[in-house]
Amino acid sequence: MKLKINSQGLRGELKVPGDKSISHRSIMFGAIAHGTTNVRDILRGEDVISTMNAFRAMGVEIEDDGELIKIHGTGFEGLKQPKQKLDMGNSGTSTRLISGILAGLSFESTLFGDDSLSKRPMDRIAQPLRMMGADITGQTSRDLPPLVIKGGKLSAIDYQLPVASAQVKSALIFAALQTPKGEVSKIVEKEKTRSHTEEMLIQFGGEIAVSGQTILVSGGQSLTACDVIVPGDISSAAFWLVAALVVPNSEIVLKNVGINETRTGILDVISAMGAELEFLEQDDVAKSATIRVRTSQLRGCEISGSLIPRLIDELPIIALLATQAQGQTVIRDAEELKVKETDRIAVVADSLNAMGADIQPTADGMIIRGKTPLHAATVNTLGDHRIGMMAAIASLLVSSGEMMLERAEAINTSYPSFFDDLERLDGNS
Repeated sequence: MKLKINSQGLRGELKVPGDKSISHRSIMFGAIAHGTTNVRDILRGEDVISTMNAFRAMGVEIEDDGELIKIHGTGFEGLKQPKQKLDMGNSGTSTRLISGILAGLSFESTLFGDDSLSKRPMDRIAQPLRMMGADITGQTSRDLPPLVIKGGKLSAIDYQLPVASAQVKSALIFAALQTPKGEVSKIVEKEKTRSHTEEMLIQFGGEIAVSGQTILVSGGQSLTACDVIVPGDISSAAFWLVAALVVPNSEIVLKNVGINETRTGILDVISAMGAELEFLEQDDVAKSATIRVRTSQLRGCEISGSLIPRLIDELPIIALLATQAQGQTVIRDAEELKVKETDRIAVVADSLNAMGADIQPTADGMIIRGKTPLHAATVNTLGDHRIGMMAAIASLLVSSGEMMLERAEAINTSYPSFFDDLERLDGNS
């Protein structure tokens, strides 16, 4: 598709779609709890629909009236063997977290996905789940999908995560809940990652002890349905935060953005780079805020260490931001980017360099030298939604020529209304 270029400024208010991580988990917890869970403001992107369809295939009734999602939970014990293989589409989150649930169920199931998902390693969940007693077969030594999971009786685990991954942690928490009563699993994180699973487990009446990077989960737990209001996704908001900062004459107000502290690394980074950022309202209970951001003069910075898990999904759009900051920005410790929907280190560097950026990819990140003007090019998302949205924001800075985006439909994975929202903000200037 042809992208909009040469924006004269983005202005207006926006409520971004519901948080993808919380949307996935609300369905999973709703399914394994007893009773009816009501979810408001859920993200209806393709990944979340994959999760919904998987639980429907396991006998969970899920109603959607357009405003509210009602999940009639069955508990772990009420989940039934699916008649068909479970199609995870493009969703690594669905695949990894649902594997943790299936590991303890007494039936066999198969998880498969699209070409991109079929290249994503699942050994990081398969290995610890096997240690707990699950029978999991994947393709190659890296356990690429399709995965065949023969669930059964699990035992508690004492496990140190070799990578900082909320998905691995969450899969193990779901499995640990199914170990016998009296057994306690100990999960130690390499770095603290997003905490939605732990927080939602408590919300659904479960017990979990978290001390620093150590998590203790008791087996034999039974969960109770509750109501969930999904805040706006900070990973989706990130595209508008950056757009407002780099497109001249812009001012955007983002409403009801989730600000769980394990996800707000991007706010720390843009503040360090000199962003004009203002919190207009803040709800400490819902962990959400209304944020105003304006065009700002930016400077490069270093992004590394414990900050990385708090902004791993935002690094593509942060790379674009860094091309418009004075000086050098260095991203380190982000090798996890290589096993996302694409190798995001290579694809981000290639895409932005094709537009005139100066980005040097490294083994665990990139070195970005700014400030560089950007020119028109053709960018292929390669099926990665975040590459598509990054390119669409970058094109606003292009002054002439034809900016093309191939495989733009990938954006529907997490933000089906992205181009509508862009048109609305751009039309207000």
